[in-house]
Amino acid sequence: MNEKWQKEKKAIKATQVAFDISSEAQIIIKKEALSNSLNPPDQIRKILGLPYNKKPQRPRLTVTLKEEDFVLLAEKYGLDSVDHAAIKEKVSEELLAFSMSVEKD
Repeated sequence: MNEKWQKEKKAIKATQVAFDISSEAQIIIKKEALSNSLNPPDQIRKILGLPYNKKPQRPRLTVTLKEEDFVLLAEKYGLDSVDHAAIKEKVSEELLAFSMSVEKD
């Protein structure tokens, strides 16, 4: 069995675990992850003393958009709903403007 399949076999044996902790604790852990350039699961692993991915994470946010979301956003920005790249650019600009306005408060 090649190396890739060995890694996949190990991944299959992993179990995702969810923790029901207060929203305040979740916020603290997520903020700590951001300040350490980690994703929240790696921050949890770090807190628990488990091995984690120490490489800085690429700073990005994700959201799932349905086709009807693209239609709504296209109307909002005056764009064609099939031009996903232009819509994504406008969304990025709006998110950046939002973050800058919050930062000033």
